[in-house]
Amino acid sequence: MTETMFQLGGDLPVRRLGFGAMRLPRKAFTSPVRDPESGMAVLRRAVELGVNHIDTAWFYRHEDVAANELIRKALHPYAAGLVIATKVGPLRDDQGMPSGQAGPGQLRALVEENLTSLGVDRLDLVYLRVGGMGGPGGESLAERFEALAGLRQEGLIRHLGVSNIDAAQLAEARAIAPVAAVQNSFHVQDRGAAELLPVCAAAGIAFVPFFPLGGGRNPIDPARLSRVAERHDATTAQVALAWLLATSPAILAIPGTGSIGHLEENMAAAEIHLTGEDLAELES
Repeated sequence: MTETMFQLGGDLPVRRLGFGAMRLPRKAFTSPVRDPESGMAVLRRAVELGVNHIDTAWFYRHEDVAANELIRKALHPYAAGLVIATKVGPLRDDQGMPSGQAGPGQLRALVEENLTSLGVDRLDLVYLRVGGMGGPGGESLAERFEALAGLRQEGLIRHLGVSNIDAAQLAEARAIAPVAAVQNSFHVQDRGAAELLPVCAAAGIAFVPFFPLGGGRNPIDPARLSRVAERHDATTAQVALAWLLATSPAILAIPGTGSIGHLEENMAAAEIHLTGEDLAELES
């Protein structure tokens, strides 16, 4: 049976199937703004369904709707055991796209924006997102990660993570401070970050795929999952999530949605147990 829990940072027990808040303000970067009441209803339903790991960011916002504010309005005061992860590093351009990168001296202000908007005194987990809109690798993250490590020493952050990184950057970060989680693009048909999985699993580091159901530059082809989905009377999205949970005990899935129906469908993926035959077919 698939293990359902993970000790994030060694001391925060979270369900391996959580919730990503990026799609609460709008479905995609080019989509219209969503109704904030619908977003808050989704958040409340997620917690009712047992979600205790929510992934967000201050820059997940459009017009006057922002994910962090929705989380605070819907769920504050937060239930004991609810873990909220956020990320810093990207800077928004004139179109609202997170295309720039903050320097070391700008990270304190970004952390403080997350503290204020979420209504907390300490952030459970803060990722340093590097690389702008491009893929991982090719630059040092040392100075920026050192700045975040300093904020952790001050007590503003409980655990640190890194996002959009390669193996060398992960090693660079771990030489500075403990890394609790890695967040990279990864799904059943996008396995470019697979080399990081055994490293994370061996070190007790959570591996948290963004775009777990496709999206971005690497969509999922549902036709390639359809036969497995039919065998389990499931949707292809549910199969994609079940594959993540079966692939490594270090993986935490954080599918996002602005729909209660899709949320309930996603959460039901935890009950799907893929066979060896299923996994071989999905990975072929």
